[in-house]
Amino acid sequence: MSAPTSSRPALPAQPSYAAVLRVPHARRTFGAALVARLSYGTVSLAVLLSVTRATGSYAVSGAVMSLFGGAAVFLMPLRASLVDRHGPRRALLPMAILYGSFLCALAALTWRPGAPAPLIAAAAALTGACAPPLGPTMRTLWAELVTDRGLLPRAYSLDGVAEELLFVSGPALVGVLVGCAPPASGILLSALLNTAGTCAFVTSPAMTGPRPTTPRGKGSGGVRGLLPPVAVATGVGLALSGIELLVLAFAAERSYDTALVPWVLGALSAGSAAGGLVNGAVRWRTPARVRLCRFAAGFGLTIAAAGLAPNLWTLTAAVACAGAFIAPALTTAYLLADETATEGARTRAGAWVNTGVNAGSSGGALVTGALIGRMPLGLCFLLAGGVAVMAAVVAGPWRRRAA
Repeated sequence: MSAPTSSRPALPAQPSYAAVLRVPHARRTFGAALVARLSYGTVSLAVLLSVTRATGSYAVSGAVMSLFGGAAVFLMPLRASLVDRHGPRRALLPMAILYGSFLCALAALTWRPGAPAPLIAAAAALTGACAPPLGPTMRTLWAELVTDRGLLPRAYSLDGVAEELLFVSGPALVGVLVGCAPPASGILLSALLNTAGTCAFVTSPAMTGPRPTTPRGKGSGGVRGLLPPVAVATGVGLALSGIELLVLAFAAERSYDTALVPWVLGALSAGSAAGGLVNGAVRWRTPARVRLCRFAAGFGLTIAAAGLAPNLWTLTAAVACAGAFIAPALTTAYLLADETATEGARTRAGAWVNTGVNAGSSGGALVTGALIGRMPLGLCFLLAGGVAVMAAVVAGPWRRRAA
């Protein structure tokens, strides 16, 4: 007698990270993008060390880093619009060649002490202005490579976690390199990684041509739709940059060894990576905008509560819990930006979210540094968390109903 057969329909397979990497051309494209993006994890520390050694001035180093970061961040939407208009192959490669060339010039200027500061500053500003928008381009490609919409959140989570690890491993790589070579060698390494990785990236079979553009005067709804993800990204960036200074001040105020601070910040990164992996593994039923606000509010409330920590070990646990909201919030922001953007503006939409994170990080460090010492540390934690909560309020779905 034959075995009875079940009449129940088979459940759909749970999307997995392995399934993301099995998508045709995904491994090659993603791997090349990660090599190129590792340059952004190595370049900041390399430039800082090189300029400090060449000029002997921390003030000059800070100014150079501000010019480099400002040009890279605030011109990113413009560079991303070139990718949307002309396609990644035609737009990214010239940017990478210019970026690598200016990095080489900067390395030559800072190889030995004595270079004129204005010339270094000009080279740094030109370098930042040409940085290829590899993160936004890769996220746009994920939306094209992954035809299963249920798998796309996993792809974005994988991308976000990998980017988090790049910014952790990049400075460590520079630290190893400068142990046996001048700091400017780290700048040359950054140039090599970006140029070689971008060349491999744009030659991938997954690379597409120019995307259809939206006629002038249309698609304004996509612009309005970017407010929630950009607001949350900016709020998270503001709070995130403040945490680093607050942890350092917490350790100094309670006479802990400041050498323990990197371990606390490492817990923040570990929490973010874990949260990103879990976020991608869950099959969410709530809308992306609702999740975005919840993640931002959770991040802010946890940071505010961290100011009540009685010792550094409790603070480390609180910071790790706060980190668990970072990658989910940013991943959801990128997803929402992609959903609301018009067909010809997806890369630019992702670039605006990226700009919000980085602009918030720059402003948050400035404001937090000014507040520390002028008010109790617990209140500084509360204000840092309140910024993220306020961003969640601004991005709330009730604003759409009110409109």
